[in-house]
Amino acid sequence: MNRIDRTFKRLKAQRRKAFIAYITAGDPDLATTLTLVREMPDSGVDIIELGVPFSDPIADGPTIQAASQRALAKGATVKKILGVVKSARLKTDIPIVLMTYYNPVLRYGLKEFFSSCRKCGVDGVIVPDLPYEESADLVAAAREEAVATIFLAAPTSTPERIKKIVSKSRGFVYYVSLTGVTGARRALPPDIGAGIRRIRSVADKPVAVGFGVSSPEQARALARVADGVIVGSAIVKIISDRRNAVARVSKFAGKLAKAIHSVQS
Repeated sequence: MNRIDRTFKRLKAQRRKAFIAYITAGDPDLATTLTLVREMPDSGVDIIELGVPFSDPIADGPTIQAASQRALAKGATVKKILGVVKSARLKTDIPIVLMTYYNPVLRYGLKEFFSSCRKCGVDGVIVPDLPYEESADLVAAAREEAVATIFLAAPTSTPERIKKIVSKSRGFVYYVSLTGVTGARRALPPDIGAGIRRIRSVADKPVAVGFGVSSPEQARALARVADGVIVGSAIVKIISDRRNAVARVSKFAGKLAKAIHSVQS
C-alpha cells in the first residue's frame, strides 16, 4: 500500500473526499515548485499532481500549455523535476503523482524512469496520451517499482473500455469530466454523476474527477459524487501572474480544500 492508497483509506475512514491539486513543474521555476509542494499540505491538499512540461501536449488547454512553455524555457527537465520530488520528500509525505506524456518517459527509458520515480518518492504516474491497449510495457515497469499507474476514463468510454481502464489503474481512476482539453469552465456538464456511477459499478478503487473545475462551489458539487476532486488550470492561472504566487495559491487551495472536505460520504 503506497501513499495514495493510504491517503484514500484515511479519508474514507474520516468520511472525507480527496483534494488533488495540479501544478506545472518548473513554472515559474523549480524553486517555486518545491515551495508549493512543501506548503500545499498545510492548505489542505491531499495529493499533488506535478505536470511534466512537454512541447507537444494533446490534453492540455491554453493555460497549462503556456505554463509548460514557460517551464521548458526555464530549463525544466524530467531529471530536474524528479530532483524536486526528492528534495520535497525531506519535509513532506504527501502523495505525489507525475502527469506526463509518453515521449519524455520513453526518452528517459521505461525501467530507468520508474526506478528513478521510486527512488525520488513519486507515488503514481498519469500518461494521458498512452491508451491502455499500448500500455503493457509501461504498466509492467511501473509495477516492478511499485509505482501506481493511473488511467483516464472519459464520458465517451464504453462499459467494456471502462472495465479495462479500471483493471490497469492503481491508486485511483481519473474521470475526465468533459470531452476536450483541460481548462477552467464556468459550468460543468450535468451528467458527471452518471459517468462516475458507470465507473463505480465496475471499480473497486477510488474515482477522482478533473478537467474544468474552477471554483470551490464546483469542487463541492463534484465531491458529492466522486471520491476526489482534481483542480489544475485554476491554480496554474494564479501561478502565471507570479505576484505573491505561493501565498495566493495557498489561499485559493485552502478555500477549495474547505469546500471538498465539507462533503461527507
